[in-house]
Amino acid sequence: MTDKSDSYVCGISDTPLLGDTIGRSLDHAVRRWGKREALVSPSHGVRWTWAEFAERVEALAAGFLALGLVRGERIGIWSLNRPEWTLTQFAAAKAGLILVTINPAYRLSELEFALKKVGCAAIVTATSFKTSQYMEMLNTLLPELAGSTPGKLQAARLPELRMVIQIGGPAAPGTIPFENVAHMGASQHREQLAALGAALQFDDPVNIQFTSGTTGSPKGVTLTHHNILNNGYFTGRAMRLTEADRICIPVPLYHCFGMVMGNLASVTLGTTMVYPGEGFDPLATLRAIEQEKCTALYGVPTMFIAELDHPEFRNFNLTSLRTGIMAGAPCPIEVMKRVNTEMNMGEVTIAYGMTETSPVSFQSATDDPLERRVSTVGRIHPHVEVKVVDLEGRIVKRGERGELCTRGYSVMLGYWEEKEKTGDVLDANGWMHTGDLATIDDAGYCNIVGRIKDLVIRGGENLYPREIEEFLYRHPKIQDVQIFGVADTRYGEELCAWIRVKPGETLTAEEVRAFCDGQIAHNKIPRYVEFVDEFPMTVTGKIQKFVMRDAVEQRLGLKAAKTA
Repeated sequence: MTDKSDSYVCGISDTPLLGDTIGRSLDHAVRRWGKREALVSPSHGVRWTWAEFAERVEALAAGFLALGLVRGERIGIWSLNRPEWTLTQFAAAKAGLILVTINPAYRLSELEFALKKVGCAAIVTATSFKTSQYMEMLNTLLPELAGSTPGKLQAARLPELRMVIQIGGPAAPGTIPFENVAHMGASQHREQLAALGAALQFDDPVNIQFTSGTTGSPKGVTLTHHNILNNGYFTGRAMRLTEADRICIPVPLYHCFGMVMGNLASVTLGTTMVYPGEGFDPLATLRAIEQEKCTALYGVPTMFIAELDHPEFRNFNLTSLRTGIMAGAPCPIEVMKRVNTEMNMGEVTIAYGMTETSPVSFQSATDDPLERRVSTVGRIHPHVEVKVVDLEGRIVKRGERGELCTRGYSVMLGYWEEKEKTGDVLDANGWMHTGDLATIDDAGYCNIVGRIKDLVIRGGENLYPREIEEFLYRHPKIQDVQIFGVADTRYGEELCAWIRVKPGETLTAEEVRAFCDGQIAHNKIPRYVEFVDEFPMTVTGKIQKFVMRDAVEQRLGLKAAKTA
């Protein structure tokens, strides 16, 4: 028996894990819901049933084999949300290829790093979107492309890349048009696909996603069919999704939120995928919800805020909505209340996870009280274990802070060809050390309270930046704040605050300290207070506190105390 006072929880479920590959799951979907709509993308004029979608996937997968791609090779996808993205996701899985999802915001050096790191043999790319000229960037990176025979590229900077498959047009020299690939497969390639379907195992790698690199270079998180198919399935079950539901997916497909919690939840439960547009647009999202009678909506809090605050918001009928997921950042209580009432999403859920865990580990239930959905990230997912440990690795008592560790079907195989970095986070007992600081209460609800790397140890005392940030957010003139540690010769570390002031307001460091005085402990009051216009961020919007720390230490000449 587990000691109920310990911070260890295990997701008990009478629903077994799926023992399928993604390809077999699609085959099941066709048998069960063949005539129901699978994918709707109004801006691309697409409305496919599961049977139509699966036939297109099959043709594309056969085309990949005809091009000479073989089981285990990596194929990149570099595009915003389009039907071709999803066809590639499923066709790659059927052909035994490993899909490498590339952030559409990447620029040249990031793209080169990603493709080289995992040795992509092919890349499926969009032509352009707004200011992103994908083909232009590829031609800069691959000057040999324009003069090469399509499918037979030999590039100095990316020697393993053999082919560039182009979505949209006009067709660039040296590329293979996406729509042509589906016509390349012959009967022998279909037979090969059938043989692969029987041979592929659910523990085979199927996806590499790059972490956003809050520290150092991005790492290629390697995920299996079993990892992501089951995570999509149980995320969908938490929202009580069925074949009668329709998910509006404005979140990016290159990220787990779109491709796992959206696309793979749909294929396992028969739910319709609805793409309101290529990039996020609040008006297009509202329009898609009304026109397609969506019952679920996904987004990060800022997306929901943009929809709620859109001048035309009141003109839309959103009564079809019931549930959805808000994830990616803490949810402000007022936003959650408005989503519940004004958007009719009384059963919206909160989810927490990380790419390395496929991603979801915790999710609130559709009937959890509002207060629980705002103050916590819900309870443990089925078939997943979690423990909260102290710095020595011992499980702490319920309600105490410590590092959240996850174990179970959802944990990645590892970082692609990074044995040492994998070993830093994945221990010998199979626990993934998330780096997140959390508490688990007596009812099993989890609260994320910060990051271990953000933890500041001042004079031997642990200080939690998130706690101080939450307090400073109450100041009427502060729009945004980040707290981090900087080196100090006396205490080892001291606190520094970077503050963005609300437009039209002025604020001084003295005012900030006076606001803290008598309200929070003296050692939690930042010694250094600086006012900035922006924070350094990764391409996925994560704050890079190590960049802030380096900048302040360099500018002020700060050094840590000498240790023996």
